[in-house]
Amino acid sequence: MSILSSKKVLLGISAGIAAYKSAFLVRLFVKAGAEVKVIMTPSAKDFVTPLTLSTLSKNEVFSSFTQEENENATWNNHVELALWADFFVIAPATANTLSKMANGTCDNLLLAAYLSAKCPVYYAPAMDLDMYKHESVQIAFEKLNTYGVIQIPAGHGELASGLVGEGRMAEPEDIISFMEKDIVSKLPLRNKKVLITAGPTYEAIDPVRFIGNHSSGKMGYALAEKAASLGAEVFLVSGPTHLQLNNSSIQKIAVTSAEEMYNACHSLYSKVDLAILAAAVADFRPKIIAGQKIKKDQAALSIELEPTLDILASLGEIKKKQLLVGFALETENEIENAKKKLIKKNLDFIVLNSLNDAGAGFGSNTNKITIIDKNEQFESFELKDKTEVAKDIFNILTPVLNE
Repeated sequence: MSILSSKKVLLGISAGIAAYKSAFLVRLFVKAGAEVKVIMTPSAKDFVTPLTLSTLSKNEVFSSFTQEENENATWNNHVELALWADFFVIAPATANTLSKMANGTCDNLLLAAYLSAKCPVYYAPAMDLDMYKHESVQIAFEKLNTYGVIQIPAGHGELASGLVGEGRMAEPEDIISFMEKDIVSKLPLRNKKVLITAGPTYEAIDPVRFIGNHSSGKMGYALAEKAASLGAEVFLVSGPTHLQLNNSSIQKIAVTSAEEMYNACHSLYSKVDLAILAAAVADFRPKIIAGQKIKKDQAALSIELEPTLDILASLGEIKKKQLLVGFALETENEIENAKKKLIKKNLDFIVLNSLNDAGAGFGSNTNKITIIDKNEQFESFELKDKTEVAKDIFNILTPVLNE
């Protein structure tokens, strides 16, 4: 799965013969799973049509601040377009456009969006050999580099003039490859391995019935998705749940019982840098599992229970280099009980949920947490969507993990 999957890419196209390649570039971005919007300079429409690009991107193509043919149309907000994007790519970037980018000239929608961009900006230069080597163009390259604008190197080959040399716009496949490698190289959890548990466990009573809980697994899955988006290699040990993963790079290990989850975690623990145990593991299981379905008409049914294996405590006992994070779901004396669990199980952090907080806990799409570290310092957060909660958790864990 491409790192560009689910990302928003704003593609700027300036007026050069290489603009024909931009249609192929749009298609490759879409194939990689990105959402694409296109801004063209007015003259770029002489080289490739907005109809082609809108068809491939499945989005409106922008080239001016207003739709001149429609006096009632609203203006195209360059700031809104720029802030929408996760990545801004200008390809082809002609000598004219590069000069304006380097010097802050703003005379079209593409340049206005560029000057408003807060996301990483890439550009693929495209011009003839003599233009490419001209001192003014080289100065523009240097300026853009100091601004943090990332150049996708031009290729060497036959140019529109018939000359052979540098200045040929990188091929669409190479642009995608360059961006993917660059993005991955800058991810904060690159080269880190993360173990996450999620969902409930089911402890069998007989072949039909089980002891379980109401955990949906949403928090653990959100954590797995976030870790993967930060560049980590993720192992998700999941109890029974109907949730699907968006990132196919996450390695899911499906389990049912607490014992299966215990074994899976211990088989992975020695090779990970971080373990977050977000699963709601059953505390007890039937001591004897009936081989046949227990009949309803039996006079009096008594089930003898025994404790399940404590996965979190067992990992805390063998912890070496790993960062170990647990979850605590409490109903009273929440902070104090969470601190006791933190110390008892040798954790680095514990994430506290309280069933007394509306919108937190099992089943919902939201959660309200307090994160407590091993020094018993804590930070509380407002009620948020679980995807945002996962961000908050990794905002705290990532700097510690990279120390």
